[in-house]
Amino acid sequence: MALEDWIGLDQRLLLLLNGSNSLFFDHLMNGITSTVAWIPVAVVLFYVLVKNNSMREVGLIVLFLALSILLADQFSSSFCKPYFARFRPAQDPLLMYLVDVVDGYRGGRYGFISSHAANTFAVCIFLALLVRNVWMTFSLVLWAALCSYSRIYLGVHYPGDILFGMLWGLLVGLSTYMACAYILRRMSPDRNFISTQYTSTGYAVADLDIFQSVLYLTYVVLAIRAVVL
Repeated sequence: MALEDWIGLDQRLLLLLNGSNSLFFDHLMNGITSTVAWIPVAVVLFYVLVKNNSMREVGLIVLFLALSILLADQFSSSFCKPYFARFRPAQDPLLMYLVDVVDGYRGGRYGFISSHAANTFAVCIFLALLVRNVWMTFSLVLWAALCSYSRIYLGVHYPGDILFGMLWGLLVGLSTYMACAYILRRMSPDRNFISTQYTSTGYAVADLDIFQSVLYLTYVVLAIRAVVL
């Protein structure tokens, strides 16, 4: 397929997946895409890190997690968007009047690659590898996928923007985790756990359950908010 064919497919997928006739989903996706909505989840994550690591290890993990977000975000926003200069769907003169938008929000001028997808999947893979718990990994992937899809729903990203943002985020998260894990092994070489109460990397399953409970409770709060609005 030629590049034009891929672009055409991307546009058709966008129009298929974008928006709905539901005010509930409009408000829900608006909430999911908001960074502020996830602050309680971030606070509980910090609690989990502090509870299961020394303060020196927590500092290192937070540093590399922040580095993951910085690399994912800056490459997508500061390099890719101005370099490729691909209009967001809601800003594209050819499609902007066919795209459903919510509350008039159209985002910035360019959208390739998606910073939301890059950032969330970088955090997702970093934490999944750090913690090594199946249900935690599922919850993180679901969170990253919903945050990414919300950008398509709102009409500010093509599926292709999301796909390449996701791939970049996974690469960044994997790279920063490997660097962080190397240093952690030097700091705590005997950190191996074999127990149903702990993951193989030493995280208490009960603490991870608290994190996931707050994560899913946030979905519930966002859904209630969507109904009320």
